[in-house]
Amino acid sequence: MADDFSFEITERFGELSLAKSGWTMELNSVSWGGRPAKYDIRSWSPDHQKMGKGVTLTKEELVALKALLLSMNLE
Repeated sequence: MADDFSFEITERFGELSLAKSGWTMELNSVSWGGRPAKYDIRSWSPDHQKMGKGVTLTKEELVALKALLLSMNLE
């Protein structure tokens, strides 16, 4: 089953942070297993061949997250 795992970063939106190890936390559009791409926040190795745990969001979920973040007082 592990051989069936595939992903493709279809668009890179930006880097959220950089760890001392060189891994970056990023917001990307990722297609998992050939399915339509979704928004994805997770850590990636410098060559983007390995990844950490993350969260994958639909467009609707990303819009809801944006609204939630805008409503928060983050200062």
